[in-house]
Amino acid sequence: MADRIGELLLRDKLITSEQLKKAIDEQKQAGGRLGANLVRMAFISEKDLTAFLSRQYGIPTIDLPTQEIDHEIVKLIPEDVANKYQVIPVSRTGSTLVLAMADPSNIFAIDDIKFLTGYNIEPVIASDAAIKTAAEKYYAVADEGLETGLEDMLTDFDETDMEIVKDEEQVDVNDLKKAVEDAPVVKLVNLILTDAIKKNASDIHIEPYEKSFRVRYRVDGVLSEVMKPPMKLKNAIVSRIKIMSQLDIAERRLPQDGRIKLKLGKNKEMDYRVSVLPTLFGEKVCCRLLDKGNLQLDMTKLGFEEKALKDFMHAIHKPWGICLVTGPTGSGKTTTLYSALSELNKISENISTAEDPVEFNLMGINQVQMHEDIGLNFAAALRSFLRQDPDIIMVGEIRDFETAEIAVKAALTGHLVLSTLHTNDAPSTVNRLLNMGIEPFLVSSACNMILAQRLARKVCKECKEEHPVTEKVLLDFGVSPAEAKTMKTYRGKGCVTCGGSGYKGRIALYEVMPFTDSIKDMVLNGASTTELKKAAIKEGMKSLRMSGITKVGEGVSTVEEIMRVTMAD
Repeated sequence: MADRIGELLLRDKLITSEQLKKAIDEQKQAGGRLGANLVRMAFISEKDLTAFLSRQYGIPTIDLPTQEIDHEIVKLIPEDVANKYQVIPVSRTGSTLVLAMADPSNIFAIDDIKFLTGYNIEPVIASDAAIKTAAEKYYAVADEGLETGLEDMLTDFDETDMEIVKDEEQVDVNDLKKAVEDAPVVKLVNLILTDAIKKNASDIHIEPYEKSFRVRYRVDGVLSEVMKPPMKLKNAIVSRIKIMSQLDIAERRLPQDGRIKLKLGKNKEMDYRVSVLPTLFGEKVCCRLLDKGNLQLDMTKLGFEEKALKDFMHAIHKPWGICLVTGPTGSGKTTTLYSALSELNKISENISTAEDPVEFNLMGINQVQMHEDIGLNFAAALRSFLRQDPDIIMVGEIRDFETAEIAVKAALTGHLVLSTLHTNDAPSTVNRLLNMGIEPFLVSSACNMILAQRLARKVCKECKEEHPVTEKVLLDFGVSPAEAKTMKTYRGKGCVTCGGSGYKGRIALYEVMPFTDSIKDMVLNGASTTELKKAAIKEGMKSLRMSGITKVGEGVSTVEEIMRVTMAD
C-alpha cells in the first residue's frame, strides 16, 4: 500500500520521482511509514499529506491539537495497541468510536480495534506527529485515570524540594520561589494556561481538596475536568501563578486579585484576570481569559432580535439618561457595553469609562482602571469624570448607593450613562435601585432602558439534526399552543468538532425593557416586579425565556439549554 500511496502522490505532482525514491530507500533502512518519511525529509508538508489522504479515501481530517479528548475514551484502547497502529480514539457516540488514524487504509488495525473495543469504528485522518503528541499527552494522564498524568513533564521535579506548610507555620518565601522556578512546574502552569486557549475556555479553575487537586475549564459556559496534577505540586503551582500575577506568595490567608498578560506569537495577546481565594485545604485560583482578538462588537451578530435591537439602539442614542445592562457574572454584559460604546464612539463625543478591570482597550475612549486600595473607586472616578466635560460615561458596575446616586445625577444633568447591575431580569432591576436608596422619581426620570441577558450554547452546525419533542414539553416550556403544533426542534448528535457535546459556541438571549411613559408611571406608583414585567410584555418586550424560545424555533439552541439558563415566565 505504501508503494500505492507513493504512486498517487507522484501522479498528483505533490512529490517528484527522485523524492519518492529517496523516501523508499530511507524506509528500507530506518523503517516507518512512507508518508511519515516523506514529511520527515521535508518533501511534503503534514497538512498537504493529510489533505491528500482525506481526498483519496473520502475520510475527514481532524485537527488533534485543538480537540479535548475524554480520558475515559482514551482508556478504551491500550497504549501499546495505539502506538502499534498509530491511532488514538477521539470520541464516542452510541456504538460508534471515532478513531484518528495516520493510515486509514489499514483495515487490520480497524478490525483489531473493533474486536478489542466492541465498537464500530469511524476513522478520521490525522498526521503521525499529531497522533504521537496526543498519545504522549493523554496516555500519560490515562495511566492513573486523571491522577497526575504529567510524569513526562515532571520527571525532573524532586519531591524533597517541597513540603506542605501548615497554616500556623511561617512560609519560607525563598524556598517557595526556588520550588516554583523548577522547569517542570513552569512547564505545567504554561500548559494549563495555553491549553485553555486552544479549547476556547472562558475560565480556568485550579482547586485544592483534602485528598485531590484538580483543574477545570469552563467551555461554552459549562465546567469540565481536564486534569488532576499531583498533590505535592499544589503549593508550587498556585505560587507560580501568583508570581506571574505579581501577587504576594507569602500571604495565603487573604483573597488576592491580579492579572497575567501572555504574548503568544507575534500578534496574539491573551490577558488572564486572576483571583486567589483561601479555602479549607489551600488556595483556589480562578483565571478568567480575556481574548482581545475575539471581541465581537457588531451588535447584529450578538443575538439581538429585531425589536430588541431597535429598542436598545434607540435608548443608547438618546442625549442623556441611564442605560443598564444586567445579568450574572459571565453573561456577556461587558461585550454588550463595549458594542454600545463602539457604536457611540465618534470624534464629536467625549467618552470616559471606569472599569474594574479594563478588559479590552478601545481606541478613542478614555478608560480608567479602578484601584480600591488607593481610594480610586467607581464613585471617585465618576466625580472626576464630571469635571472632564464628558458626553458619555460608562461605569463598570453600580455596586452601592454612592455610585448609583452620582450616576443618576449625571444622567439628569445631560450625560448618557451606561452601566451594569447584578440582577435576575430587567424588571427586578428597578427594585434593586430602590433598595439601594434611589428615590422612585429619580429612577423613572433617569432610566432610558434596562437590558437583561444570558448566554446559551448553540447547537453544533457539523452534527445538527432534527430532534422532535412532545407537544406537552413545548407547552410546559412556554411555547404557545399554535406554535407547539408546528415547531421543529433540533439537537447536536455529537461529533469531533464539538467534542461529543452537541454544542459549539454561544449566543446571547436579550430582554430589553424601554422606559415608556406607562412604565415610568408604574415605577412612581410603586408597582411590583411582576406588575412591571406584565406591563412591559404587553408593550412588546420579549422576556429571556421568550427570546430563548425564538432561538429554539430557529434551530440555534435546544429546549434543554434554554431551560438551563432561563426561568419560566
